[in-house]
Amino acid sequence: MFRGELVPCFEVPARADHVLAELQRRHFGTVHAPQGFDDAVLARIHSPRYLDFLAHAWDEWVALDPANAQRDALPSVWPVRTLRSDVLPANFAARMGLFSMDAGSPLTSGTWVAARAGANCALSAAQVVAQGARSAFALTRPPGHHAGADFLGGYCFLNNAALAAQALRDQGAERVAVLDIDYHHGNGTQAIFYERADVYFTSIHGDPHTEYPFFLGYADELGAGAGLGFNRNLPLPRGSDFVTWREALAQALRDIGRFGAQALVVSLGMDTFEGDPISGFRLRSEDYLKVGADLAQMGLPTVLVFEGGYAVAEVGVNAVNVLQGFEEGVRGSP
Repeated sequence: MFRGELVPCFEVPARADHVLAELQRRHFGTVHAPQGFDDAVLARIHSPRYLDFLAHAWDEWVALDPANAQRDALPSVWPVRTLRSDVLPANFAARMGLFSMDAGSPLTSGTWVAARAGANCALSAAQVVAQGARSAFALTRPPGHHAGADFLGGYCFLNNAALAAQALRDQGAERVAVLDIDYHHGNGTQAIFYERADVYFTSIHGDPHTEYPFFLGYADELGAGAGLGFNRNLPLPRGSDFVTWREALAQALRDIGRFGAQALVVSLGMDTFEGDPISGFRLRSEDYLKVGADLAQMGLPTVLVFEGGYAVAEVGVNAVNVLQGFEEGVRGSP
């Protein structure tokens, strides 16, 4: 649902296909299928009642009416200010709204399977890095950074970057940084770690005054409680070019260095590209080589998690350029 009408989703399977094809074309890296993980790992980040809803939502939807098998499930009511969210309704539509932040992320027959596989991919990448690899790239879709502990939205259902960060913590890293460079603010990731001092979250994104998700991502959001000072947002105006964007990246990397991170998770959104249909920065394909090199200079074990990027024909080249730049930066490091 976009501006009052049903339109095709910008988030399509071909996004991952293009990245995989480009990896194969360049003979870059080694591609592995993800391992399987117990659902208890998901509960380190997501609430049990939310996970239960996702796992059974499609069957419930079809049970309401067999014809629903041919229709996506979309929310129509939300528990906004003054309404209660602590009570779990019996009504399916009410639960759909309780666990959704927008009407643009339909549930379909394959939603849980795809989201679950994406989470396994991110967790597998984190495990490889925790066991000593310098880096790993999780080619996940749907993306994850808009998903909160108990809500979906922005094409996101399980927060892959948050799951990866938590897995690195659970496997020995005392301090983990999450750097979100998707055009859209990673509101879900921020909310998950907002009151924690062991995971530093920083994001470079379009100004939420004008850009989705609108209601989070402002510069004055610094964390709360134990997490005060461990959240940093660097919003930029629509139309920002690579020079401006790279200055923000340098600031984010300095902040991560001061935090003393022992591992890094990158929410790798490619919708900063100048040709992206729903975004507004002006990075070019060749710029992503420099992005990868800059990330490598941190010298940290790094998990890169695929997020947005909707210029489908170019997304493979752009994503693999980041990976190539990273690898070349690692080789060039002292």
